[in-house]
Amino acid sequence: MAASPIEPQGGGRPDARAQLSGLIFAVILIDGEGRIAEVNHAAEDLLGTSASRLVGTLLTDRIGPLDPRVEARLIASDEALVARDLAIAVGEVQIRINLTASPLGGFAGWRVVTLSQIGHDEAAGTVGGEALLGAPAVLAHEIKNPLAAIRGAAQLAARKLPHADKKLARMITDEVDRIARLIDRMQQLGSTRTGPVDACNPHEAIRAAIATMRAAGSTLGEIEIREEFDPSLPPVLANRDALEQVLINLISNARDAALGPRGAGAASVVIVQTRFVSGLAFSAIRNGRAVPLPIEITISDNGPGIDPTLQGHVFEPFVSSKPSGQGLGLSLVRKLVRDMNGNVSHDRDPRAGLTHFRLHLPQA
Repeated sequence: MAASPIEPQGGGRPDARAQLSGLIFAVILIDGEGRIAEVNHAAEDLLGTSASRLVGTLLTDRIGPLDPRVEARLIASDEALVARDLAIAVGEVQIRINLTASPLGGFAGWRVVTLSQIGHDEAAGTVGGEALLGAPAVLAHEIKNPLAAIRGAAQLAARKLPHADKKLARMITDEVDRIARLIDRMQQLGSTRTGPVDACNPHEAIRAAIATMRAAGSTLGEIEIREEFDPSLPPVLANRDALEQVLINLISNARDAALGPRGAGAASVVIVQTRFVSGLAFSAIRNGRAVPLPIEITISDNGPGIDPTLQGHVFEPFVSSKPSGQGLGLSLVRKLVRDMNGNVSHDRDPRAGLTHFRLHLPQA
């Protein structure tokens, strides 16, 4: 005997339109010419435009330019398509999505397209990503004890060595300390603890991060830091300490990039911009629900940009374009932002010669 359908509490069964409206990923109906015929609420949020503006426009104009292979398959209206970790442009921001296109039997040329945004952590695979986050913590625990013994032995040796040889013992302790700092960062990366979030002023956090860098002897004096703040920006829902750490890492990277090679006579500039993206309702999917992320903090630099071979991997551990870089800074940024239910991304504006790192965070 077939099971009886379950009736939802408080009314009848949701119809197809209600079900599509409730989905947390974008659903777009396109006709045989590739024009948008209908969208759900999640599609409006993802594309940052209302349904009335989207309907009648070409889908490829809204999310292009696409990989030529994907675009060719998308134009072929009788073919199904699945594309994973695909880069699309939404306004000035590049995001990564999974895309599917399904032909509708009995309606020649019509297809249903789904778009689901993925974070950089998700792009690497959930299982692999979790394993990657856990591995540094395990490794750190195993390394720290022998490091302490090596440092103690070096300090003991320094007392007995001739003055001329003491610098060798100091070099050992300095290198051990450097490795210990690296281990501390690995442990932060592997931590599963999330700090408490509360309402905080993002502009105060930005200025505190800059002040901390100046107090630490940073070379901020060699570059121009330009603040472009929205004075009406509401408080952000974040962990203040974590947000400051994120900003220190991103501004530090922007400084290093701005001090790199540029055009003749170009000054080194880092721009910190804040705005409320009400028309671009970015959302992160956390614990099965959509979290609006309207607070945007952008750190831009006029350096040469990220090596194209690294662009899709900058948030992965141990990936760095710096000769002496450890490749953990941006991985830690990604983790801290994720813990605050936010999103971090990067893009390049070749016309303006600027590289942007964008934080999208929830409003308090």
